Amino acid sequence: MSAWLRMLGVVVGLELQQRVRSVAWYVLLGVVALVVGGVITVLFLALSGFQRDLGGAIFSMTIFLVLLVTSLVTPALSGNAINGDRDAGTLASTQVTQVSATQLVLGKVIGSWIASLGFLAVCAPFMLISASLGGLRLEAVLVAIPVLVLEIGVISAIGVGLSGLIRKPVLSTVVTYLVVAFFSVGTLVGFGVGMLALQTEETRNEITWDYDEQTGASTCRETDRTYEITVPRPDRVWLMLAANPYVIMADAIPPHYDASGYPDDLFGQIGYGVRAAQEPPRGESCADYDDQGMPQELASEIHERTLPSWFVGLGLHLLLAGAAVWGAIGAVRAPARTLAAGSRIA
Repeated sequence: MSAWLRMLGVVVGLELQQRVRSVAWYVLLGVVALVVGGVITVLFLALSGFQRDLGGAIFSMTIFLVLLVTSLVTPALSGNAINGDRDAGTLASTQVTQVSATQLVLGKVIGSWIASLGFLAVCAPFMLISASLGGLRLEAVLVAIPVLVLEIGVISAIGVGLSGLIRKPVLSTVVTYLVVAFFSVGTLVGFGVGMLALQTEETRNEITWDYDEQTGASTCRETDRTYEITVPRPDRVWLMLAANPYVIMADAIPPHYDASGYPDDLFGQIGYGVRAAQEPPRGESCADYDDQGMPQELASEIHERTLPSWFVGLGLHLLLAGAAVWGAIGAVRAPARTLAAGSRIA
């Protein structure tokens, strides 16, 4: 087993050497550092006068920015890892060595993964700064970083897998971008369209509010009048959000609530929105409000009675990444049993 791992390490080392020698990789690291630093600086200046504990806000924004950046850059680093070598004529020289197809594909996945983690490394100083500003929760750090690392690995694996399954480097890179776009944007679009397409007509009772000018108090009163309303049904399509990487990140982190019982950071607010989407629509009643006219149901109560979805989405991502890698291993295995017309294994 040590010999197998040693050979895998050779492939990883060769892959990383190709990345390190590339000037474009260093340029991308610098651009990412400047962009993330600029956004975080603007965020700090905008919130410093309104929010006391800036650490949580800056950390969550940094995490989402790194996830966004790696989603845009990693397909370019991994989408032509195998078919690019095939076009350059260097894949054959590797296939005739003792390196197996599994070691070759996994080595390229790990190499691309490590190279993409460099973008997380250049953003680490901003995370350290957020920790010094106060308000940063340890559980948020302990969950967000591993989930981010896994998501970067998923994109790397999908890109490398598609580069083995698709002959043209440009096409495999484009398809990788489309897969990332589907999970990041397509799930949101599908959720919105499905929510409106499945909307229903409901009859609801009307409530009114009586305002006392002397005391300034508002009293809720239920009436016998009814009205018809068209209601969107997010509860029927909320599972589409489970595959969104940003939702996975937010839902996986345990929420923290302020004094009024609502999430006090970006992770919790996104997670609350996803959990609230699971609730079937219902009409208003006076029992929903307290004596001051404020809603009585807290976000923490909704979170406790709804289902977590992050592990479903993360499991789907890992399954898709594993299928792409498995397909690539079969595609680069030599000698090949069958080949498409006009194609070559190397």
